[in-house]
Amino acid sequence: MKNIIYFEPQDATTFDLDRYQKSLNKYAKVPAEATKAAVKELDKYENMHVSLLVETGTALINQFGDEQAAKKYFTDHQQYFNPGQFERLRRITGYLVGSLERWNDGKKAEEAARVKHSVNSCVDDAVRAAKLQDQYLAQNVAYAGHTNA
Repeated sequence: MKNIIYFEPQDATTFDLDRYQKSLNKYAKVPAEATKAAVKELDKYENMHVSLLVETGTALINQFGDEQAAKKYFTDHQQYFNPGQFERLRRITGYLVGSLERWNDGKKAEEAARVKHSVNSCVDDAVRAAKLQDQYLAQNVAYAGHTNA
């Protein structure tokens, strides 16, 4: 591991293990061997975002200190996580989407008719097929294998 990126790639700085160890020890007495082992997993990256080090540090403090100290460490370093910059993406009917507002009526009907699986769901295929047929007929879209007669 060579560089830590805080916000922009051009602002990368060299990683300093001793400085990282000292910052962890402000919250809990984390053994140097444990820190070295955790950081060794990150050595494969030439550049990495500081949030990865914060997550690693939070886990170490939780392991060798307590949960309150780990929460405090994470809260103190929360500025490196900016959720406003990321949009939630979901895979819906084969597409990666953030929202459905720009979809046409046919695609919205397909999304409404999709089967949402869970561990405990057990829906009869005939009931599902009838529900799909009704929804597609309502949208005047031909359902596979059926006609709109």
